[in-house]
Amino acid sequence: MARVPRRKVTVIGAGNVGATTAQLIAQTGLADVVLVDIVEGLPQGKALDLAEAAPVIGYDVRVTGTNDYADTAGSKIIVVTSGIPRKPGMSRDDLIATNAGIVGGVVKAATTVSPDAIVIVVTNPLDAMCHVAMRASGFPRQRVIGMAGVLDSARFRSFIAEELEVSVRDVRAFVLGGHGDTMVPLPRYSTVGGVPITELMTAERIEALVDRTRNGGAEVVALLKTGSAFYAPAASVVEMIESILLDRRRVLPCAAYLQGEYGVDGLYVGVPVVLGQAGMEKIVEIELTAEEAAAFAHSAAAVRELVAAIPA
Repeated sequence: MARVPRRKVTVIGAGNVGATTAQLIAQTGLADVVLVDIVEGLPQGKALDLAEAAPVIGYDVRVTGTNDYADTAGSKIIVVTSGIPRKPGMSRDDLIATNAGIVGGVVKAATTVSPDAIVIVVTNPLDAMCHVAMRASGFPRQRVIGMAGVLDSARFRSFIAEELEVSVRDVRAFVLGGHGDTMVPLPRYSTVGGVPITELMTAERIEALVDRTRNGGAEVVALLKTGSAFYAPAASVVEMIESILLDRRRVLPCAAYLQGEYGVDGLYVGVPVVLGQAGMEKIVEIELTAEEAAAFAHSAAAVRELVAAIPA
């Protein structure tokens, strides 16, 4: 009897984020993984290492490393992590010219052999790179999304849990806007066991946590000195992958291409979306206060400036 092919996820970029994403996909048994990178031997070595861990951990999915995009054909999801990382003192804006060239090239190569795939962009500056990926792939907006809000919300949730000395499992948080210093955490939609955090801590402490969330990536970069965050970004990507592959239709904050939603048109910005087997199946619009709407508009304007800086 012929075997039914298993689902395949391609992870482009075998650096820390890409390799950790591949590891988590394998450990959860969601799909076979193809790890692809331009550096010869790097994806093959990491894939072999992950394959040799399988008997100990107990996963049966196949992990393959390659430099050839032909090996990625037929992927359900393509995760783009390739690009240069942020260094201390470097803003996400500084990355744009180099990473736009990298992302455009790899997305075109991968989507050519997987024309029905869903693309998840991780490379920074993330919102701008989503535009590059959409242009390079020619895909509709439902199938090109960015991992940003899941990570930003996770950071906010971890800070809230630490502050209130509660389990992170009982904390929910909401973050909108661009992935950067102008992101818009929404405390009144952020809860602990269903109770808004505005009822549990002072406005001053909330603002301190909001500020730390906005600078969460820079805080990690400053501590590492020679790299950027990868455990939390990889975990955030896998949460999105799981919702898509298993058609869970979870409501998660992602970078989505807005066409009039939230008063924004023709721009990737972080908003809550329903993620299912078709990709971004719905954008969830929530009522914002005047102050929140102004902050969101400011964040969208910052993203638009980045997009304008993308080389033609």
